[in-house]
Amino acid sequence: MITTQPTPQQANERMLFVNLPVADPAATRAFWSELGFTVNEAFSDDRAVSVQLNALTSVMFLEHAYFHSFHGTTAPASGTGALYCLSAGSADDVRALVERALALGGSPAGEPQDDGPMFGWSFRDPEGQIWEVMWMDPAALG
Repeated sequence: MITTQPTPQQANERMLFVNLPVADPAATRAFWSELGFTVNEAFSDDRAVSVQLNALTSVMFLEHAYFHSFHGTTAPASGTGALYCLSAGSADDVRALVERALALGGSPAGEPQDDGPMFGWSFRDPEGQIWEVMWMDPAALG
């Protein structure tokens, strides 16, 4: 019997694909590649760049017209529609990734935040999307 409902194990292993509109896919490719992320060439071309964050998570950066062709809308009003957060292995990893992003053309999106068992810092990518990078002390999780 085929079911459309995932088992609990399958639900915990769902892949996530975030799709974001960008003006310049080539510049986006260069930025994320230089940050150390892998571009999945099978899903990338001159209109799209698939950046692999980990085995289950990818970000699809799609040229504006191509992005909107999937849902038949036009560009949304300006402003931040979402924040995206990447985990890091330590506070030093947070600093290193954000500093690299800033050196590669990103811009600051706030000051570093040190909240005891958590440390985070944010940057805007060249397209203006806000990316948080955050580390949590595993001992604080229980």
